Amino acid sequence: MAADPTPEPNRLERRKMRTRAALVRAAQTFIADGNVNVPILEITKAADVGMGSFYNHFQTKDELFEAAVDDALEAHGAVLDALGDPSDDPAERFARSFRLTGRLHRKVPQLSRVLLRSGTELITADRGLAPRAIRDLQAAIDSGRFTADDPELAVVVAGGALLALGQLLLDRPDRDDAAATDRIAEDLLRMLGLPPDEARTLSRAPLPTLDDLPVI
Repeated sequence: MAADPTPEPNRLERRKMRTRAALVRAAQTFIADGNVNVPILEITKAADVGMGSFYNHFQTKDELFEAAVDDALEAHGAVLDALGDPSDDPAERFARSFRLTGRLHRKVPQLSRVLLRSGTELITADRGLAPRAIRDLQAAIDSGRFTADDPELAVVVAGGALLALGQLLLDRPDRDDAAATDRIAEDLLRMLGLPPDEARTLSRAPLPTLDDLPVI
């Protein structure tokens, strides 16, 4: 017998979800602006909710900010998943995710700023790009595509490069984001063990358009 489908949230539950989402979005705005010392009252005003509503969802401001970063990581992962990846080659999947993430710094600057403000914690996060990169790096190592033997250290290098690239692209709006991202991707692929000609090919392969992405 088939299980009953998950019931739709009722009106009260939908209102709670909207309130929580508004608080998370407000927190993300403050994080992106580097204003993490903002009072809770100011956050609730930005979210257009009452002070009591805050404590219905979060016990502390730190808990809210943690949820805001977690939501940004989820959004980043959702973008990568939505774009899909038909390739069976883990080296190509790694290169593709890196190149798309580099472009997202300009395409979704609010998300980029939240992730950048979170700093190197993202490299060991269990959501977003890091676990996907570990998966693809390990598969590429196991299949002999990459000669690097430690996927965690490879993620440290790739993650550090992405964070620094994001800051550069936000600070230098005249810089070509696609060209800069692909150049770094090529260098990373060579460092991981791909021959120069193949590293260049994978770092120049066609990518899906980001124009139809939902606003996140």
